[in-house]
Amino acid sequence: MPDISAWFNDLLSGNLIFTPTTLGYYWDGLVTTTQLVFLSLVIGLVLAVPLAILRSSKRKWISLPVYLYTYVFRGTPLLVQLYIIYYGVVFFDGIQESVFWPIFREAFYPALIAFTLNTAAYTTEIFRGAIKATAKGEIEAARAYGMSQSLMMRRIIIPSAFRRALPAYGNEVIFMLHASAIASVVTLMDLTGAARYVYSRFYTPFEPFLFVALIYLCLTFAILFFFRFLEKKLLAHLKPQTP
Repeated sequence: MPDISAWFNDLLSGNLIFTPTTLGYYWDGLVTTTQLVFLSLVIGLVLAVPLAILRSSKRKWISLPVYLYTYVFRGTPLLVQLYIIYYGVVFFDGIQESVFWPIFREAFYPALIAFTLNTAAYTTEIFRGAIKATAKGEIEAARAYGMSQSLMMRRIIIPSAFRRALPAYGNEVIFMLHASAIASVVTLMDLTGAARYVYSRFYTPFEPFLFVALIYLCLTFAILFFFRFLEKKLLAHLKPQTP
């Protein structure tokens, strides 16, 4: 029977985790995870805003293609999407001889594409719902001032929708952080990949994953704090005023 007390003491003292070698793996994994999540969220947000506007159109030929895109990417697992993009790109004729091959042969960029398309689909529907929830009074007031549709969208509807979508979008950011753990299945050395490598090299089944779970937990609390701060600033007008 293993000596649980000795293992726990080693865990608390850091003998099993905090070595120069393992800390280097964890740091590299943290940098990769941060880059992957941050870039996918930024690019996904940039794509989602115009897609949400198109998705809100009353013209079917405009909204239907966006609906199909969001339906496919929200209706299939992110892991399957990652596999299709990572392994499927080599089946395109001439891709290995093209200028794009140095990009696609690296695991980071297929993972970035999969994560970006996935989060853009979810964010599109989040902002589409927020746009649809715009108060009719705000739209009528903008029209009364003589605003065009594009000006009204830019100055009234989008800022108002962003404030309403902020809580749901915060959940999407946390979801993408947690979903990034699957990036290691395509040989990307993220946080989870670093934990797997430490486990396979040093035969420590619990310590690396517990440590990485703690890092994910700290990142999640940082994201929650950031979005709570934004909500207090941007949604302060919704709080009841005290005399």
